[in-house]
Amino acid sequence: MRFTTVLKRLVGCEQAVPEDAWFDEEAQVMVVAVRPRSRARRRCGICCGRCPRFDAGAGRRRWRHLDAAGLPLFLEAKAPRVCCPRHGVVVAAVPWARHDAGHTYEFDRQVAWLATECSKSATSQLMRIAWRTVGEILTRYQRDADAGIDRLVGPRRIGVDEISYRKGQKYMTVVVDHDTRHVVWMADGHGKDVLRSFFDALGAERAHRLTHISADGAEWIADVVAERAPNAIRAMDPFHVVSWATEALDEERRASWNRARREAADPELARRLKHSRHALWKNPEDLTERQSAKLAWIAANDPRLHRAYLLKEGLRTVYRIAKTEGLVAAVTALDRWLTWAQRCRIPAFLDLRRKIRRHYEAITVAIAEQLSNGLIEATNAKTRLIIRRGFGFRTADAVIALVMLCLGGNRPTLPPRQPA
Repeated sequence: MRFTTVLKRLVGCEQAVPEDAWFDEEAQVMVVAVRPRSRARRRCGICCGRCPRFDAGAGRRRWRHLDAAGLPLFLEAKAPRVCCPRHGVVVAAVPWARHDAGHTYEFDRQVAWLATECSKSATSQLMRIAWRTVGEILTRYQRDADAGIDRLVGPRRIGVDEISYRKGQKYMTVVVDHDTRHVVWMADGHGKDVLRSFFDALGAERAHRLTHISADGAEWIADVVAERAPNAIRAMDPFHVVSWATEALDEERRASWNRARREAADPELARRLKHSRHALWKNPEDLTERQSAKLAWIAANDPRLHRAYLLKEGLRTVYRIAKTEGLVAAVTALDRWLTWAQRCRIPAFLDLRRKIRRHYEAITVAIAEQLSNGLIEATNAKTRLIIRRGFGFRTADAVIALVMLCLGGNRPTLPPRQPA
């Protein structure tokens, strides 16, 4: 095998012609001198259009490439300037790196893959680059990846939710496609204006093709959906409906604790009620023997709190019936639960009944279509894992870039490997 063939495999770019290689004693790096092929020369660095040569530029420059034999490897080539009719005098494009980037395509792709699999600190240490450089590479890699695809082409059933990514009420809005199970859109902030910007990017024609939108009970989501996607049916997420019942149960538990502590003046009863939260929250099939005994004690000593527990479990039963017996049986069970809640004389569950009555249509749609925000909740959990793995991010843009790389359906692969 010829030496030039070995260099060509080392460079890994068909449009680059290797000319020479040497070891730089001063910098302690490997250097491979390359030049673009004739068809890749004299092109604008921004639009890649053929342009006349302007001058020799600043001479030769280097681009960081993947390491070779444990040593940093650089590609070195001339950097002439061309005169583009659209962009003026710019540095000529090279086929192995992006314009205004000091790293090759293969280097960027490996950094992007590492960032999706491990922390930014480990990535920076392994690739011998600064922590901030990892973020810059991720941003430009994700920008180029998004330039070739349109994530908003085919969604018909989407889920909308918000996630807190930083202290101080810092939120992001997330939109997930239920059919592809990919994140299709993220933006910093939450509220009507942010969600309207999603529908602006989606376009009126594609918004009218949406059939179902799952979300929680936030009024700002319902208002924007009714305004921008009138043909879509809004589905109320079962996870949030059951969480409402859990919150109502916990409110009643605190009220029972306060009654025992203040009115009955029974410190032992108050103490046992205070530490009954896990037994009340947990699913009956997952209770330990001690927690089952705690529930039996509550039924004997505080019938009102036990009635609140049964109301919570009754609402969960509605969704179990939907999976086993179908829509009609589940709607009948939901109507019976509403009647039961109306007669329960527990303020927290009376408020819950009114809330469920307001969202009744969206709840029945979710039962009929078997739609939930479980996919979005899983996405939010993975997003929090990404934030923790990166030891926090200063801006939402860095979080969004990494989340879209990990969960947007266009995950980077290791160079020069191909996806299976």
